[in-house]
Amino acid sequence: MDVVRTSKRLSFVLRHRPQAVGLRLDDAGWVDVDALLAALHLTREQLDRVVSTNDKRRFEIVGDRIRAVQGHSVAVDLGYAPERPSAELFHGTVERFLPSILAEGLRPRRRHAVHLSADVATARAVGARRGHPVVLGVAAGRMADDGVAFTRSANGVWLVDAVPPPYLAVLEG
Repeated sequence: MDVVRTSKRLSFVLRHRPQAVGLRLDDAGWVDVDALLAALHLTREQLDRVVSTNDKRRFEIVGDRIRAVQGHSVAVDLGYAPERPSAELFHGTVERFLPSILAEGLRPRRRHAVHLSADVATARAVGARRGHPVVLGVAAGRMADDGVAFTRSANGVWLVDAVPPPYLAVLEG
């Protein structure tokens, strides 16, 4: 089994297209593990290996259910409680998106939330996946002071509905 390929397939199913394999997520994004195993033709040992070795900790298993912890394009309510962020968070992107980001801010696009990192290194790695990375600083503390709600996923990714341009600064790139 190719762990990376299986992880990508698992992300696709649990975040974007569960119906592609005949599954339906509940309101909080959970699906029955046995149903997932049958749909993807995996063993529990294979699933456990994919979940435990995923460096981004994208999945969580509780009892007999599994879900992706963030990044959904399908409607789910992950149930994360609002949390106050540090003064600054970070977002990694690539140069070609910079003009529209600086004009419009960060928007979730096809996902439910904008993803922010707690450190520059993570943001840089995220941006580098698609080209030359640009790291943006987000004045998260100021945003929270201005009434914007933040949540943090089970794997530590900060989530917010959007980041308007006045809260952004180019740090690297």
